[in-house]
Amino acid sequence: MESIREIYKIGNGPSSSHTMGPKRAVENFLHLYGTPEHVTVTLYGSLAMTGKGHLTDYIVSRTLGDIPHEVVFDRETHTDHPNTMRIVATVDDKTVEETYVSIGGGSIVRKGTVPDVAKQVYPHNTLDEIKAFCDAEGLDLSGYVYYFEGENIRDYLRLVAATMESAVHRGLRTQGKLPGALKIDRKASRMYRAAETPRAKMYAYAYAVSEENASGQTIVCAPTCGSSGVLPAVVRYSQEQFDLSDETVEDGLAVAGLIGNLVKTNASISGAEAGCQAEVGTACAMAAAYFAYVRGMSNRHIEQAAEIALEHHLGLTCDPIYGYVQIPCIERNAVAAMRAVDAYDLAELLMPDDEKITFDMVCHTMLETGKDLTSLYRETAKGGLAKLYRNDEE
Repeated sequence: MESIREIYKIGNGPSSSHTMGPKRAVENFLHLYGTPEHVTVTLYGSLAMTGKGHLTDYIVSRTLGDIPHEVVFDRETHTDHPNTMRIVATVDDKTVEETYVSIGGGSIVRKGTVPDVAKQVYPHNTLDEIKAFCDAEGLDLSGYVYYFEGENIRDYLRLVAATMESAVHRGLRTQGKLPGALKIDRKASRMYRAAETPRAKMYAYAYAVSEENASGQTIVCAPTCGSSGVLPAVVRYSQEQFDLSDETVEDGLAVAGLIGNLVKTNASISGAEAGCQAEVGTACAMAAAYFAYVRGMSNRHIEQAAEIALEHHLGLTCDPIYGYVQIPCIERNAVAAMRAVDAYDLAELLMPDDEKITFDMVCHTMLETGKDLTSLYRETAKGGLAKLYRNDEE
């Protein structure tokens, strides 16, 4: 598996797959070919269907800068992956072309290339394998991360924690409306002032980060932009409730990153590929694992908390209204943060040795479920709430 740095990408919202990914694709293309005379970027599938709402054309144009270009939304052509973009350019009177796939979490793959094996830092690809190694070496799951990543990963986790906290802080202080045609009022600040319990404040924290993401501000993908409010909300809640040290928070983030890594490796973290279960469901599993770790639970209990969190998001559709990461995305982040803590509570009550369902099993089930979802419910804004809201407006 790759470094957990790939799960915790830091960048601007509103979508890791639809803004961060395309930006990286264009940057890679320019790195390969220099400054072309003209560029045509064609977006397919979900990138074409919801690219306007996710600011895909904006980020592509901003990245190309003064280079003459056009962005084409091709909503008809079928591609193997729903987040596909083709870049054609004229360089020294010759035509060059590359095709990229935005696979979620801001990661991209250039077709025809082999992923860089140098980035594979973990020798194990399932949680069962990881637990067996930990048992043999006497490690907890955070120790497993440091064993293979090295202690220098702690510096990056410290940056992740600080960036998350900054997003919460900004979001709680900012008022006004979110950008876009929906004209939604930002709610985090009001929710925080009205909150009378710690858990009610957790809702506000999730809203705060999600609203920052929807506004194009700096957030941490965990594992995606659209699900970036879940883990920071649980982190802030845990810090306030239990007065955790910075090192404990960093260790918890290491464990959460490992869980996200496993989902990315064995299933998907892309809403366009597997629905919202891949984004918010994975974020909930990461947050549940984080919370279970900082509460001192065993590796097996942490697995159970993550398994419960992911299992009960199976089948969750991705149906963003107008393609914006606003409705139902922001509310889902708040609900998932609460469900992550609930998953920990349930795992604490259950007997892990009696459980028949493993995290690896649920992970594979999530991928199969995602494949079975019709494209209407995989970030195309053509089904579900997106369709009904559009019809209602019409």
